[in-house]
Amino acid sequence: MKTCWEEAGWEQLAPDVARRRLPDWDCTVGVIVGRTDVLVVDTGSTLREGAALRAEITRLTGRRPTRIALTHPHFDHVLGTAAFAGCEAYGATGLDALLRRDREVLREDAVRHGVAPGAAAEAVDHLVPPHHAVSGEISLDLGGRSVLLANVGPGHTAHDLAVLVPGRPEVVFCGDLVEESGPPQAGPDAIPSHWPAALDRLLALGGEDARYVPGHGSVVDAAFVRDQRDELAARFGVSR
Repeated sequence: MKTCWEEAGWEQLAPDVARRRLPDWDCTVGVIVGRTDVLVVDTGSTLREGAALRAEITRLTGRRPTRIALTHPHFDHVLGTAAFAGCEAYGATGLDALLRRDREVLREDAVRHGVAPGAAAEAVDHLVPPHHAVSGEISLDLGGRSVLLANVGPGHTAHDLAVLVPGRPEVVFCGDLVEESGPPQAGPDAIPSHWPAALDRLLALGGEDARYVPGHGSVVDAAFVRDQRDELAARFGVSR
């Protein structure tokens, strides 16, 4: 029998832990539900998409989201944040300054990838930088459920944040440090020389039996993450 999450098009990863693969860029949005708080991982590519996610999460949980974790500063992961008014947002150290400084770069990148110019401008105008900077690790109590936010980068960008949900199984939201639906994308803000080490930190965080949730694509295991780490090391000439 399908759960309410699955009936709504979400993939349930563990009890009270789910994710949705959004259209267009196959971008992952995650949700972790505790007794008192609901944490959302990434927010989509526009205010309209963020608002739809917030409404659906509220309907499925019976409560409004209260916290947001932003895995990295790319448009398809952050531009829906302003639709989650009242939420406390978390990001890797330096993400807040980057989002304030590089709004035009973010808007141009969104439009270049197919976001309507008006929607991109609206989202950037209302963009909400993180309220809390994660320099190492922060544990959040969602009410009967602890979640660990870990600054595991740099790698895909200079501001990569992972989200570990302890349990059986453990679930690790990886952002775009891991991609399954295609080769990992290394844009101008990537730091390839550090990327394999960031994946080592992910593996240490989640362990051998965790479910690793990529920023794009299907859920993978530790063996996939190790293989991608080795491929990136060979691709960028990083010695191991």
